[in-house]
Amino acid sequence: MNLRSMASAVALAGLWAASAHAQTGAQTVTPPTFAERLAQAGSPLTVGPQGFSGPGAVILSEAVDASRYVMIGESHFSREIPAFTANVCRLMAPGGLTAMVVETGPEAAAVVNAGLRAPDREQRMSNFMRAHPDAMAFLSGRDENQTAADCAAAAGPDFALWGLDQEFFGVSGYLFEQMLAASPGPIARARIEALAEQERTATQAALTSGSPMDMFLFKATDAALDEAGAAIARDGGDRAKALFAALRETRAIYQSSMARTGDSNGRRARLMKRTLAAHFAEAPQARVLMKFGAYHLYKGYNPLGQRDVGNFVAEHADGAGVASLNMIVAGARGALGGYNGVGRQVAVHAFDSTTGEDADWVKDVVLARPSDTPPGDWIVVDLRRLRGADLEALTPEWRGLIRGYDLAVVAPELSASSVLGARDAP
Repeated sequence: MNLRSMASAVALAGLWAASAHAQTGAQTVTPPTFAERLAQAGSPLTVGPQGFSGPGAVILSEAVDASRYVMIGESHFSREIPAFTANVCRLMAPGGLTAMVVETGPEAAAVVNAGLRAPDREQRMSNFMRAHPDAMAFLSGRDENQTAADCAAAAGPDFALWGLDQEFFGVSGYLFEQMLAASPGPIARARIEALAEQERTATQAALTSGSPMDMFLFKATDAALDEAGAAIARDGGDRAKALFAALRETRAIYQSSMARTGDSNGRRARLMKRTLAAHFAEAPQARVLMKFGAYHLYKGYNPLGQRDVGNFVAEHADGAGVASLNMIVAGARGALGGYNGVGRQVAVHAFDSTTGEDADWVKDVVLARPSDTPPGDWIVVDLRRLRGADLEALTPEWRGLIRGYDLAVVAPELSASSVLGARDAP
């Protein structure tokens, strides 16, 4: 090729490049904003007494059906999220549902399991809680307890609750009763009976004051517990030893949390992982539904800087070659129940996640909600669709949420639940 031909070829190539650039420029589309992408990832969901419907139900059902482990990270003490959870149980049941894993202690879960299918289940729970104030977290709630029963009815006779957490701070008296029922030897029995008497005195003081700090778990001295531990080690038997170890672990976690020393959140997370690992070892094919406070069920590091049980399960699923689903469920506004003192009914706290200090990621979901969405519908956001190269441009809250959860579900309004067996009930 001579120089003139080469020049012509270069010129022609330049014209083609310029033409292509012009066409590309004409076709350039401004990428959607995050708000637009959020709206596209959201679908309305109708939540009924016996199930889900609407476009969001398809997304939810497909994700649940594909998963061995389904996790619901929640805001505690509403009426609506337990009802939502019962519907998830109904989705899982046809494909098998072994257990519901809950944010309460193993001994508390055993109490609920014992009466889960009884016709007088609610009265039994009320009686237990009146006899053992604050012995149980969350499952003493009327709606939580009902959901456990609904899940058992849907899943069949082999379904059970698995409690992973430390026990609640009013559990001491019940644990002493169980230790004595395990027929310890005379040395251990004498020490356990002495502690049980101290516990009864402390509980009466706590009921009068309403302060959990008056309860035995916080009033007992290390010296008294050390002496009892030595006696139980001598002739208490395996069951009493295990129960006493649970009491001391519970006390250590609460003491660390109150003193803001050590790593109470990490210690608690490690306890839950060990307990769940033991369940998985006994039932390696188990299909489970988990329901915990939202921070516990993030994949990766949660907002507290912990790799909690949600990450543990997601990694376990990856290692087993099965699917897991992490979903967070919250409300746009309404009211939630809160702790109100020993043996007392919940305090009701109003909130609005779309305004003021309460505003968070839920506000963005509400703003992205299509205007023609029926007011009673929930919104399911498929967070998996929001994972992309531009994730670093988002707020830290949204980055953490998208990485930590697969689905986000927002109820238009929540209402406060109540607890069973409250001493101040009418």
